[in-house]
Amino acid sequence: EMVMLLEWWSGTDCTLYTDPESYHKYGKENAIVILNHNFEIDFLCGWNFCERFGVLGSSKVLAKKELSYMPIIGWMWYFLEIVFCKRKWEEDRKTVAQKLLNLRDYPENFWFLIHCEGTRFTEQKHQISMQVAEAKGLPKLKYHLLPRTKGFAVTVQCLRNVVSAVYDSTLNFRNNENPTLLGVLNGKKYHADLYVRQVTNISEVPEDEQECSNWLHKLYQEKDAFQEEYYQTGTYPEVPIVPPRRPWTLLNWLFWALLLLYPLFKLLINMINSGSSLTLASFAFVIVMASVGVRWMIGVTEINKGSTYGNHDNKQKQK
Repeated sequence: EMVMLLEWWSGTDCTLYTDPESYHKYGKENAIVILNHNFEIDFLCGWNFCERFGVLGSSKVLAKKELSYMPIIGWMWYFLEIVFCKRKWEEDRKTVAQKLLNLRDYPENFWFLIHCEGTRFTEQKHQISMQVAEAKGLPKLKYHLLPRTKGFAVTVQCLRNVVSAVYDSTLNFRNNENPTLLGVLNGKKYHADLYVRQVTNISEVPEDEQECSNWLHKLYQEKDAFQEEYYQTGTYPEVPIVPPRRPWTLLNWLFWALLLLYPLFKLLINMINSGSSLTLASFAFVIVMASVGVRWMIGVTEINKGSTYGNHDNKQKQK
């Protein structure tokens, strides 16, 4: 339903910049997809990428544990084998590894989406992250936070010989657009540019945790260079391609809308005809609470209401 809102309701365009040879492999092999985490709807654009190549239903993601408690959506993700973490590595190492190992016998082609930065980019978090980079002697990044390498290393270890490739995905929006989920719900159209490249075969990613960490840091330096080029030229390398929209998200939404809205409207008409003030007040209360719940879920995606994870790393390092 959310991908339908992006594709069909808001009509957001998503241009893919990629190597034509790699383009024909998308959706036909298991892959780890590394995404940047700068925008409120970057997760939605990632799902849009999955949908265009027929792997939306089998896409997995490493997500924060709090999302699993969200009504309906979080519960659905739990049963779809989404891998949740508390972002406390001492507690996460075993549980995340176990969830990843369960994907080794997954019956369909799947993409595992991971935001290696661990949290969404803000100026405050970027400043703290670069202080950590300076303390560790790592090259500074202009448009990304330092990647959290342990989660990626465990992902590679657990999915080695199951996943074929690692895709690097860098997202940006034209004309300095600042997309929001609320804007999508209001039907606002955005123009996304997504640069995707197959950086390597999974067998070429180092097995040693420290070497894997160095590999990921180098990748993020390259991602930073691509963002720099985009801000200067307004485009990414490779050939721009607009993958065709598939009708399934729209048909899925229409099916559930027809199935659920008819009895709801019938119930509303019966309530109005009943003339009971208490019944109407109760129905209005339910509608208001549902609206508040939806607005709360939207707030989870808003940068200014995002988690404080990453705001205190430097203080912790100094202790």
